[in-house]
Amino acid sequence: MVSDTSNQPIKPLRIAVLVSGSGSNLQVLIDAMQAGALPIEIVGVISNRDDAYAITRANEANIPVAVLSHVANGKRMGIKTFETHANAQLVEWQPDLIVLAGFMRVLSGAFIDNAPAPMINLHPSLLPVYKGLDTHQRAIQAGERHHGCSIHVVTAELDAGAVLTQALLEINQTETADSLQARVQKLEHKLLPWTILLLANKVLSLDTSNTVKASLLPALPLQLFMNA
Repeated sequence: MVSDTSNQPIKPLRIAVLVSGSGSNLQVLIDAMQAGALPIEIVGVISNRDDAYAITRANEANIPVAVLSHVANGKRMGIKTFETHANAQLVEWQPDLIVLAGFMRVLSGAFIDNAPAPMINLHPSLLPVYKGLDTHQRAIQAGERHHGCSIHVVTAELDAGAVLTQALLEINQTETADSLQARVQKLEHKLLPWTILLLANKVLSLDTSNTVKASLLPALPLQLFMNA
């Protein structure tokens, strides 16, 4: 358990995670939680796909899961219906933080504003460049020297909230979109727990008017430069 300067244990940060796919970043958080490396409690996972492997990861860790993919007649759940059920589930879980980790649906401003906790999103580019999809291919085609991933506050405008942290790497001359994606994913697995640790220790705040606690820290985003 991480302790603050008064040697009092940090209260675990209650986290809900929204997923759509394999859940590799969810697994990183589960592993860190179980090892005591992060002062967090994952209180639940919401998936908008019933075939997401992230569901298996959560079940194996005995974490509550809500699968909101289809309605009773078998049709894919519309976004309004999803948001209604997701909000009710989040209110029940009462997280301190909602993490979008590979979550592939665009949420409405009303849902974001009425959620019971602030949201952060993990995005595979060095925001503000390359919002949206196909970020790796776009970075290569543009001749970028650097690429990476960002964690930002979720707002109604897509990938436009305040950027808290970034991890970056150099793009190789022989890079493909697939190889770059694999390298960036390694960065994601380091950036997400690091960012959450900063939030749990109150070094970072989601109050964008006072985001960095210590004046000695550099301006946001806080960046990690890594070889991956």
